[in-house]
Amino acid sequence: MKIAGIVAEYNPFHSGHEQHIARTRALLGADCGVICCMSGDFVQRGEAAQWNKLARAGAAVRCGADLVFELPVQWALSSAEGFARGAVGLLDSLGVVDFISFGSECPDTSALERVAEALLDPAVDAAVRDELSGGESYAAARQRALGRFIGEEAGLISSPNNILAVEYIKALYDLGSRIRPLAIERRGAQHDRPAGGRIRSAGELRTMTAAGKDISPFVPRAALELIERERELGRGPILMRALEPALLSRLRMLSREDFAALPDAAEGLENRLMAAMEEPTLDGVLAAAKSKRYALARLRRMCMCAALGIRAGMNEGTPPYARLLAASGRGRELLRLAEGRSRVPVITKSASGRRLPRGARECFELNARARDLFVLGSPAAEERRGGSDWRLTPAVL
Repeated sequence: MKIAGIVAEYNPFHSGHEQHIARTRALLGADCGVICCMSGDFVQRGEAAQWNKLARAGAAVRCGADLVFELPVQWALSSAEGFARGAVGLLDSLGVVDFISFGSECPDTSALERVAEALLDPAVDAAVRDELSGGESYAAARQRALGRFIGEEAGLISSPNNILAVEYIKALYDLGSRIRPLAIERRGAQHDRPAGGRIRSAGELRTMTAAGKDISPFVPRAALELIERERELGRGPILMRALEPALLSRLRMLSREDFAALPDAAEGLENRLMAAMEEPTLDGVLAAAKSKRYALARLRRMCMCAALGIRAGMNEGTPPYARLLAASGRGRELLRLAEGRSRVPVITKSASGRRLPRGARECFELNARARDLFVLGSPAAEERRGGSDWRLTPAVL
């Protein structure tokens, strides 16, 4: 039996995600095991997930995944490179994953590997720095610099899912992993863009949810049942406007040194961000700090890291444990296999987080504190109780 790893946010889990799992099995065999590494309560775009991590992980195992592990928040709130390194590193550390399956605009795995190999060349880094001196954004500078070395294929990193795909492959190379990449062409809606048809992007579905619109035609029934249960219990959706007062309060209490210690703080960006804290809304803060050179997602991540106490260096290396969020019946068999081979502790009970070695325990505790902020966005007051991360148990089907 082959085992495929998938990196995801499932924010929310939708029909395109279900199709990705099914197509992975179509390529690797019907008995293929699927292990997901999923962002927890905060996601890479620098926002809270709309639904809590257990509900999203439970939706995944109801719709084809076997195991879902949590990507700790300091990697979930990283740049594409840090996000990929953390997720691939966690999957690799389990010792059982054979492939990493990812959706991308380009279905040619070999082409993506060539781009990844080129980006690992120190000469490309030097060319990127040269391009940045002209005031370009990092993304534009990197693509232009890469074009000097590989020509038209550099255009592959202009597409968001290709960018992550290349970062996954780079991480495999950096780690010396035996895991092989498997590109699956993304179909339907493009990343964060509206579209017609049955498959919509997660970004469009989040916008619909925030506006109170029906997303049921685009979400598998088994996943929709969990979403509706969470809604009835007052656990979601978690909307950024509900968290805004708590976020701004935390941000305004930080010192200049705190901002300087943030991930991605460089070239005075931390000063721009701190100066923008006078604005009355989070969107106002982001607009005041933004420039041509700095993407909004980077600024959102910096704000969220500041609010959660995440500092530069906390996402170095790879996650020091693998925390289980959900498992299917077959997943329990895979879990036993992983527990025997994993190079990091596999956490199936929250209380075990207190018994981890110091560095890993501090990572676990940071994620528990992050959840205490996340739940403040819950519609039901009772769901805003603190300490809930220590009471969570994996969703087991």
